[in-house]
Amino acid sequence: MDTGTVRYDLRKSAWFGSITLVALIAGPRTITPGALALFALTTGLTLCAGHSVGIHRGLIHRSYRVPLWLERTLAYLGSLVGLGDPIGLLAMHNTRDAQQNERACHDYFAHRQVWWRDYFWNLHCRFEFDGDFTPRSDARVQSDAVYRFLARTWRWQQLPWALAFYMMGRVSWLVWGTFVRIAVSTTGHWLVGHVAHREGEQRFVNAGSAVQGFNSQLFGAISMGEGWHNNHHTYPRSAQMGLEPGQLDLGWLFIRALERMGLAREVRTANIETRAHGALRLGGRHMASAPNRESEQLFEARFADTTGRRTPRA
Repeated sequence: MDTGTVRYDLRKSAWFGSITLVALIAGPRTITPGALALFALTTGLTLCAGHSVGIHRGLIHRSYRVPLWLERTLAYLGSLVGLGDPIGLLAMHNTRDAQQNERACHDYFAHRQVWWRDYFWNLHCRFEFDGDFTPRSDARVQSDAVYRFLARTWRWQQLPWALAFYMMGRVSWLVWGTFVRIAVSTTGHWLVGHVAHREGEQRFVNAGSAVQGFNSQLFGAISMGEGWHNNHHTYPRSAQMGLEPGQLDLGWLFIRALERMGLAREVRTANIETRAHGALRLGGRHMASAPNRESEQLFEARFADTTGRRTPRA
């Protein structure tokens, strides 16, 4: 495990904090049917097509291929979620992934802390490693001119849309199409990660990994499929996360639509080639509600002879 310290990040905190504050104060006062419709449309588009499909399943896990113009478009929509730019999100994901795959993992990356501290850490703080740590990178993504531009301007990309929303629907559309959307999307992203790494249904374990994924019936359905996290930890390179009947996965449905239109190719599904090394099936259905620290001890004892690094996952 790479050790380090959680430190308050003023710039990060100012971004998430100010947007959330405006959403909490102005949201209830400006709600209208049109504003709600705009919120639902823009939130679904940026989270599903942008973050889940474009950045997570696309740039990070390469679970499908699309033309470069479409890849960039989806990644741009993902940057509008408000979490960061494609290059930064790739680095953040791969850092967390590498830490979770170790036999021991700091609470910052494992979501072990009580919810309010985990929220504060993830949206208002940063982790500083004691030594040098360089996450796995993608040279093509890092050298892409569009992604490098978004890395410099991703916060400012909200501005033209905010102005457009104001022109179309005045203050209510500005508040719900920008501030409420970003606040709900970023807080929701943290919440899904917090819950899906702590409790829920578990059909597989990743032997030797400090952090396990769990399927959440609630968040799996409303998070574009991201909440089916036990499935994702087991088949990290699969474009489909909702694998069983009743597991709604809107991100997968979007990819299937792209495939039918001839825009997506080499779409990977859950099979032996996309299964994480060390993923073992548990007998029957298991519900786990213990914090990961206790689960870690259980898995360490059961799979003590497991060696080697695992396939990168969530």
